[in-house]
This record gives sequence, C-alpha cells and structure tokens, in this order.
Amino acid sequence: MTAALRVLVVDDERPALDELAWLLQRDPRVAGVVTTDSAAEALRVLQEGGVDAVFTDIRMPGLTGLELARVLSRFKSPPPVVFITAHDDHAVDAFELNAVDYVLKPVREDRLAEAVRRVCEAHGGEAPAGDDQIPVELGGVTRFVGRSEVLYVEAHGDYARLHTAHGSHLIRSPLTTLEEQWRDAGFVRIHRSLLVALPHVAEVRMDAGRCTVVVGAEELAVSRRHTRELRDLLVRRARPGVGKS
Repeated sequence: MTAALRVLVVDDERPALDELAWLLQRDPRVAGVVTTDSAAEALRVLQEGGVDAVFTDIRMPGLTGLELARVLSRFKSPPPVVFITAHDDHAVDAFELNAVDYVLKPVREDRLAEAVRRVCEAHGGEAPAGDDQIPVELGGVTRFVGRSEVLYVEAHGDYARLHTAHGSHLIRSPLTTLEEQWRDAGFVRIHRSLLVALPHVAEVRMDAGRCTVVVGAEELAVSRRHTRELRDLLVRRARPGVGKS
C-alpha cells in the first residue's frame, strides 16, 4: 500500500511524542505526521482538516484523550482514533468510544504497525461494514479483535471463546447473546456450544450422515438439528439469485 494517511499524534510528554512520530513516519502507509502536546491544540488542528487519523495519549493535563475522542465522535465524519497509553484501565471506555485500537507503552513497532493496519481498514473501507471491535485480554494487555477475524465461537458457560487464525480469546459474554447480536454478520449456530462464521467456512463434509464444516485449520462437528439449516444457508450465500423472482 502506498503512503496515504496523514495522522495527528497527541501526547503531553515530548520524548513519547517524538518517538511515536518517528515510528509512524517509518510506516510506508503513512504520508505525513503532525504532532501536538495537548488535546486542545489537537482540536484546532483537526478543525483545519486534512487529518485522517488520531493517535492520542489518554492521561494529559486539561482535556484528556478520552474527552478528545468524545468530541471527535460528534464530528460529521470522525477520524479513526488509536489510544496510546501506559495504562490499561481505560480499555472499556475506549471500546465504548469506538476506538480503532488501544496500544500500551512502551510502543513496539510491530504493534504500532497493526494499529496502522486497523486505521487503514477504518479509513479506506477495507474492513467489512459494521465490523465490531471486541476488547480482549492477551498476556495482561487489552487489544481489539475485529469481528470479521473471528472464525468460530465456542461456549464456556457465561463466557465465550473467540477463535481466530492467530489464536483464541475468552470474553465475558454467553454464546446465546453473541448468536443474537452477530446473526446479521453471518454467524450461525452449528451445535449447542458452537457458532461459526459463514464467510470463513471453506468446506461442508458429509460422512455416513454426519456433517462437519472446515473453518481455517479446524473441522467442526455440526449437530443433526442444525445440519439442514446450515446447508440451506450456505447454498443461499453461494447462489444469491436462488428463490428470487
């Protein structure tokens, strides 16, 4: 991807501000970096236009990064926001403000590259419309996983385990809730303890009346109760004209 993004970096600590700006300038997807040491000044820069994304600290004198994000959420076309912070206790607040990512200091270049990728998706439309960002814990660090990355979901009592191509994450949400909320995104029940993302189903296999689906590197059993419904759904997705006059 050629350089396209013009980003604004906000941090009241000059060393952190300079380091983040330097790391972002090294990314080939970033065309320009503007820096400021206060959220109030950031708003003045944003009102002038030309900023595609904001990378901001959270705890700053005066207007905080969270308060800045709340103001931006009222913009007609708010820029994607990435929080860069030394504290992990604001992840839920960041999620509620639709932050694209939440990166902990000290910032690693590979982790920042992932945040830029998420910004590109949000800014350029590469991600599916309405792709939710789910906060998950990984090694004591909160990060965000796009719903479109989830291959299937496994029930764990009042929790659910999200399986992606890169690992799995336990979240505090029952499977029945996710089934209802994610139905329109193509998630269907294939077993009392499993939801599968139809866009990620590579194969449906039948053997002696038993049905399984291949999702990523996994082969998952489909209960008899859900077999016909699943096959009908997959056929309709593959042949959208079927049944239409």
